[in-house]
Amino acid sequence: MKRLLLLASAIWLMCAAAIAAPDDIKCSGVVVDEQGEPIIGATVTLPGTSTATATDVDGHFTLLVPQGKKLNITYIGYKPVEVVAKPDMGTIPMEVEAQMLKDVVITQSAARTRLTPVAVSTLGAQTIDVKLGNQELPEVLKTTPGVWTTRDGGGFGDAKTNMRGFKSPNVAVMVNGIPINDMEWGGVYWSNWAGLGDVAANIQTQRGLGATIVSTPSVGGTINITTRTIDVEKGGSVWYGMGNDGMNNFGVKVSTGLMKNGWAITVLASRKWGDGYIQGTPFNSYNYFVNVSKRINENHQLALTAFGAPQTHYKRDSNYGGLTIDGYQTYAKRYMGSESMYRYNPTFGYDNNGQMRNSSYNYYHKPQISLNHIWKIDETSSLSSAVYVSLANGGGYSGQGSGLDGYTYSDWRGAQYGELNMKFRRPDGTFNYGAIQDLNAASTNGSKLVMSESINSHKWFGLVSSYKKELELGRNKLNLTGGIDLRYYVGDHKNKINDLYGGEYFIDYSTRKDVDPLLNSAAANPNWKYEKLGIGDIVYRNYLGYTVQEGIYGQGEYTILDGKFNFVLSGALNNTSYWRRDKFYYDKANEKSETVNFIGGTIKGGANYNIDDFNNVFFNLGYISRAPFFSGGAFLNSTNSNAINKDAVNEKVMSYEIGYGYNSRTFAISVNAYWTKWMDRSGLSRRGEFSRADGTFYMNMTGVDARHMGIEMNFNWIPVRWLNVEGMISWGDWIWDSNANGYFYNQLGQPIQNLTDGALADGIGAENHLKSTLNQKGVKVGGSAQTTGSLSLTFLPFKGFRIGGDWVMNARNYSDFYISPSSLGTKAINVNDLWQIPWGQQLDLNASYRFKIGNVNATLYGNVYNLFNYNYIMDAQTPTSSNGTWQEAYSVFYSFGRTYTVRMRINF
Repeated sequence: MKRLLLLASAIWLMCAAAIAAPDDIKCSGVVVDEQGEPIIGATVTLPGTSTATATDVDGHFTLLVPQGKKLNITYIGYKPVEVVAKPDMGTIPMEVEAQMLKDVVITQSAARTRLTPVAVSTLGAQTIDVKLGNQELPEVLKTTPGVWTTRDGGGFGDAKTNMRGFKSPNVAVMVNGIPINDMEWGGVYWSNWAGLGDVAANIQTQRGLGATIVSTPSVGGTINITTRTIDVEKGGSVWYGMGNDGMNNFGVKVSTGLMKNGWAITVLASRKWGDGYIQGTPFNSYNYFVNVSKRINENHQLALTAFGAPQTHYKRDSNYGGLTIDGYQTYAKRYMGSESMYRYNPTFGYDNNGQMRNSSYNYYHKPQISLNHIWKIDETSSLSSAVYVSLANGGGYSGQGSGLDGYTYSDWRGAQYGELNMKFRRPDGTFNYGAIQDLNAASTNGSKLVMSESINSHKWFGLVSSYKKELELGRNKLNLTGGIDLRYYVGDHKNKINDLYGGEYFIDYSTRKDVDPLLNSAAANPNWKYEKLGIGDIVYRNYLGYTVQEGIYGQGEYTILDGKFNFVLSGALNNTSYWRRDKFYYDKANEKSETVNFIGGTIKGGANYNIDDFNNVFFNLGYISRAPFFSGGAFLNSTNSNAINKDAVNEKVMSYEIGYGYNSRTFAISVNAYWTKWMDRSGLSRRGEFSRADGTFYMNMTGVDARHMGIEMNFNWIPVRWLNVEGMISWGDWIWDSNANGYFYNQLGQPIQNLTDGALADGIGAENHLKSTLNQKGVKVGGSAQTTGSLSLTFLPFKGFRIGGDWVMNARNYSDFYISPSSLGTKAINVNDLWQIPWGQQLDLNASYRFKIGNVNATLYGNVYNLFNYNYIMDAQTPTSSNGTWQEAYSVFYSFGRTYTVRMRINF
């Protein structure tokens, strides 16, 4: 059926191309304001049709229109411009009608080509619309230098994005100038933001220090996502799409545009669901977006924006769902067949009632609501403020074990360090959840294994307010920006029993037995650890994590030599406070921890020099002192203990970069080189497996340094009006630049004495708490391909027809490492050779055709990803004792094979 659908789509597209009229021309130009600066988000339309586009962050636009027609260009606060369409439309100035109100909170986060001295890439709404398909949102960035995106275990929304070798917690993500990275550990779960692709005006990646001037900047880079607001055109659209593995997607978007009374309203609602590419990973996601804007007068503008994506999805665990390479060839191939063996999910199965089960499950809803106010104080100054709130609710499944009769939480795992868990395994390879039900039903001391909901909700309130002043100093200009960044966050973390799996009750002996009666008086009763628990009762953990941050920032931008030379200097100062309240391991009198404070700051600067109308050079450098993370930093064991990490210090980052760019109407190229040294990294841990005990341990590390350096190049070439060629190559050299020290904990977060049987220590940091040195200096940083490249072609041969292809490759991708059981708690653990994963590649195709159904405009989209169905390894781990061979790799995950989507959008 899949092959027939692909063949039919190809034939249809060829027929459409054959009958289309070849009289269109590709127009391109730059829209600027009265000062010659690019206008971001100006709307360029072909009157009387739905053909439209928007200018990007550099004011550029391209549009395919019939020859001889006129284009209409509009932007809030400026007089409409009508120009005759031609291939090279040059620079198009717009005159002020009523002074435009710029949102400094948003625009301060955007970089501008040939002006801002950073390495930057931008994707517009049209590109996102054409290429997104069934990909996760960050996957559209895989043709961007320095960006490495994978689907992790393969569940819906589980993509992870690294930049220049830095993992997700160290890549800042901003939506309309508001940060969305988790306040406790820094990461981003893209399943919570699954609908942003439908409303994004553009996505900009700034590698390295970036141009964003919030009080806590990124280390690896910044992803800025801007949604459409008051500038959205009147009208709407409905769409329906389908794809591989039962994927369906439909939605509707309606906008009033800016009405005469100054109001503008945009509403979007959509739903996506499917069975999932990986075995046993069905998903269901809703998405909503509402923007209500009011232009009160020429000096004030308000915008209320709310969006969210409530979702549920089953997963393949990223730590315990991958097998060894031999495991895929032996077990997965036996159970799934050679065509689908890389889709195998070792935790997928059924219970005694035939109900599908999967111990890896996630449900979450993280709405974000913001109120933006823009105040034009006078002709040269403005103040823009954004108050925001995020009230998140959700969590996932977390299997628990009583610790009695040898049954522990690890029995729920599908695989343990690549070895398939055969304890509960049916002959067809599925996990036997019915066997757990039988075990519990026959037990005389309650359920041995139960399922709990691992709840991770939060309340987050924030304010970002920026003041901007523009000064004319003769022929020179000075732009000053300053502001405040305030955040209050409390995370609620607990585990509640939600399924006894056929038993009558549950005894949480495995965790309660180690609760200190000096900290929790309930533990003084010897029978407390044997209490019979039922549905809704708390197990394992129950704590609140608090983060408060106050920051100020400022920036000066000085432009001389008629705009040729642009200097930027910015700085920030912030205070971060952490504390926690634990209601499981502590009683009421002892539940609150000590509050710890970290003062941090940033200083960064750079310059861009436009040699002529085509060539420019830039450099930037900076120093960052950043608070350690709440998890694994300020608290070595933030899940189970109030004990403060006495060794926690600020992370320090030094970085510099140089670059060159050439920009013309038909060809553009940029080349940049960077060097970054990161010292005293926090929140890093390494896992391992006990040699004579069930379960795993981890080492929480301090004193970790890393050095990241590399070269990046990307280009865009338009040799003829109907062809666009883009490409990039990125080469990095990322290594660990110090040895690390760390304490060891078991999987429950309890301090241990050794790696043999995991005997508990007297306490965190006690004399018998195992501590070792990890000798990793000079070892490659794993988890990201250190060489990436792409080549993209887009053809515009006929009216309304577009077809494109992206070839992407990766190489020098090294395995991450875990601590070998043979280490046995020695004072020093040596990291041997990592495995260099073989290079991988894939070819993605996209096509669209614009046509009319009566008087209604419609567009048909088609996408095929990994056309040649080539499975290559994207993630793997090896032990510290590795000799760098594939036989030692575990937790291996392959790329998706061939997938596809077809979608129709009707505009009105």
